[in-house]
Amino acid sequence: MASKPILLRFESKNGQFRLTVNPADHFPTLLSKILDNLPNDVDSRTLTLSNKPHGGEDRLLASLEGVAIEGVNLRHGDKLYIKYKEQPQINGSSTAPANTSFQPYISSNRLNGNPIIPAEDMPVVPLPQTSPTTTIKRPWEVVQQSPLDDRLDKMDGKIPRPLDQKMCRHGPKGMCDYCMPLEPYSPKYLEDKKIKHLSFHSYLRKINSATNKPELKSSYMPPLSEPYYRVKPDCPSGHPRWPDGICTKCQPSAITLQPQPFRMVDHVEFASPSIVDGFLNFWRLGGAQRVGFLYGHYEEYTEVPLGIKAVVEAIYEPPQVDEIDGCTLNDWENEKDVDEVARLCGLQKVGIIYTDLIDAGAGDGTVVCKRHMDSYYLSSLEVTFSARLQALNPKATKWSDTGRFGSNFVTCVVSGDEDGGIAISSFQVSNSAVEMVRANIIEPSADPTVMLVQSSEEEDGSESRSRYIPEVFYRRINEYGASVQENAKPSFPVEYLYVTLTHGFPKESAGIFDAADFPIENREAIGEGQELRNVAKKLGISGGKIEGEKGISSVADFHLLCFLHGMGILSKEEESLLCHVARTHDLAEGFQLLNTPGWATLLAILQESGERPPKRPSPATFEAARNGYFEDSEQLAKRFKGASLR
Repeated sequence: MASKPILLRFESKNGQFRLTVNPADHFPTLLSKILDNLPNDVDSRTLTLSNKPHGGEDRLLASLEGVAIEGVNLRHGDKLYIKYKEQPQINGSSTAPANTSFQPYISSNRLNGNPIIPAEDMPVVPLPQTSPTTTIKRPWEVVQQSPLDDRLDKMDGKIPRPLDQKMCRHGPKGMCDYCMPLEPYSPKYLEDKKIKHLSFHSYLRKINSATNKPELKSSYMPPLSEPYYRVKPDCPSGHPRWPDGICTKCQPSAITLQPQPFRMVDHVEFASPSIVDGFLNFWRLGGAQRVGFLYGHYEEYTEVPLGIKAVVEAIYEPPQVDEIDGCTLNDWENEKDVDEVARLCGLQKVGIIYTDLIDAGAGDGTVVCKRHMDSYYLSSLEVTFSARLQALNPKATKWSDTGRFGSNFVTCVVSGDEDGGIAISSFQVSNSAVEMVRANIIEPSADPTVMLVQSSEEEDGSESRSRYIPEVFYRRINEYGASVQENAKPSFPVEYLYVTLTHGFPKESAGIFDAADFPIENREAIGEGQELRNVAKKLGISGGKIEGEKGISSVADFHLLCFLHGMGILSKEEESLLCHVARTHDLAEGFQLLNTPGWATLLAILQESGERPPKRPSPATFEAARNGYFEDSEQLAKRFKGASLR
C-alpha cells in the first residue's frame, strides 16, 4: 500500500517554505525541490539538514543517501532547518546556478574536472601517495617496520644500577629507590653520561607512558604524530578547497620552534677508515669539493639507551660538477640500479656526505677552520638540502597514526677543525624543519647562520595562492637571562632546525668490502675512469691467463659490483650470488659463481679486451726521464692538477 504524502516545513536564513513529499522517498531526491526555493549561489555540496536551529544534529544531505524520510520518524507538519554556504564569486559576480549534482567546488579554470589554481608552485618534495593527514586504523597491526625497530620494541630498555653502599638498607635481593633500574629517558643518567639528545625509542617510551596509561583502561592511541603545517586538503567543514576557502579546522596553527629533544639516529660509524680516505682523495688530487651517498645498515648502539647507529660500508659518488666552493648534482640516472646492488648486499642508503675543505696554504696539510661556535656548523642551505633528502626517505613505524615518523637519513660534513685537521661532523634536521621545507614556509638565506620565513604575499603584492604561511615563533634567552618568545619573521637562527650526532670508527676495521681498490665512478675530472682493463686487472686476468681464486677474493668492492651491474652480462640469480660472495667471502659459493654461464661470458669478454700491453717508450720519454721529468705517476698527477681546460 502506497504511503500517504505528508507536508514538511523547511527554514533557512532566507525564509521558510513547504514541500509535499512521499515518506518512502530518500532524502537526496529532495535536492532539486529544495534548491528551487533557495538563491542561485547556493553550493549544493554544503547543504545541511538539522532538527534544531542551533545545537541540533547536522547532517549533509549528500550523506543521507539510502535513508528514507519515514526512517527518521518525520511526521506531517514537522520542520527541518537548512544550512548552506554560497559559492565563491568569480570576476565580481556570482557563479552560475547550481545544478542537481554535487560538485567538488567552483573555479574558473578546470583540467580533467579538477580546478586549476593560478600561480600554483610544485611541491618542494613529492607528497606521499596517500593523504598526509589520513590516519591508519590500528597501525601496529598493518605497518611493517624494520627488524631492528622490532627488536628494540621488545627490549626492556631500563638502566640497571648497583647497590648504593650509603643509602641502601636491604639485602642483595632487595630493591629501593636508590638502586632500582632507571628508565631509558632518565634526565639524570643522560646528564651524567653527557648524552645531549634522547634516542628515538627512549623518546617513544617517554611519550607513550604519558599517552597510554593501562590503569585508566582506555583505548590505545598511537603516541607519535608527524607535524603538519599545510592547509588540510580534506577539511570536513564542506567549504571550497584552499585558496578558494579556509577555516579554523583546516588551517595550520601557529608554529613555536624549539630544539628537538630526540634524534632518530644516535651515531654514525664508518666500517673502515679507508672508506673516508678514498672519498677525500678527490679533494687531495683536484682541490674541488665532493658529494657522496652513504650506503650501509643500521644496528643497535649500546652507548645510548635503546640507541641506533648507522654503519657505513661504502660511499657512492653520483654525477656532479665540483668546484672549489661547492658542488652541483646532475641527474643520477642509475640511482635505482645502485640501490638494487646495495639491496643484494644487504645494504641501503643511510645518508649523504660532502666536503667543505680549503687548504690553509702552510704546506703541512692543514685546512681552514670554517665551522665553529662563532660562525655556524650547518648552514641554512644545507639544512634545506638535508630536509628534502630526509623527506624522500621516511621511517616506517607502527607507533605513528600515519604509519611513518621522521627519517633515519643522516648528513655528514667533512671540514676543518680548530686544530687545522680534517674532521667529520654528523647531523640530522628536525621533523619540524622537514615539514617547514615541504610546506614551503622557509627558505635559505645568504647568511648561513639564519633561515628566512617566506612571505605570504607574491612579488606583485597580492596574497599568495600557492602557499599558506602560518605564524612562526621561537624562544630564546634574552640579555636579562629570561626566556622570551620572538617572532621568527623575517629570519631566525638555524640552530633550531637540526640535532647533532656522534661519529667514529671501530677499533678493528670490519667492513664487508675489504678489497676496495677499484676506480671510483664519475671521477673523469681528475683523470680516473672505470674501464674493462680495470676489471680485468681486478679479477686477475693478465696476458690471457685467469686466476680464479684471485677473482673470488677481489669482488668485495662496491664500486666494482656497480660497474658489473651496469654491464648487464650477469643474470639476476648470478648477480645475487655475486653480491652474496662479496658480502660473506664464502669460497664454496665463489667457486659456484665461477661455474655460471654469465661469469664465463664476462671472463671471455675481459680476456679479449683486457689489460693492454704497455706501449713502447719513445726516445723523448727516455730523454725526459734522464732529465728528471715524469719521475713517477705522482709527478704526472701533480702536473695534471695544475692544468686548466679553460
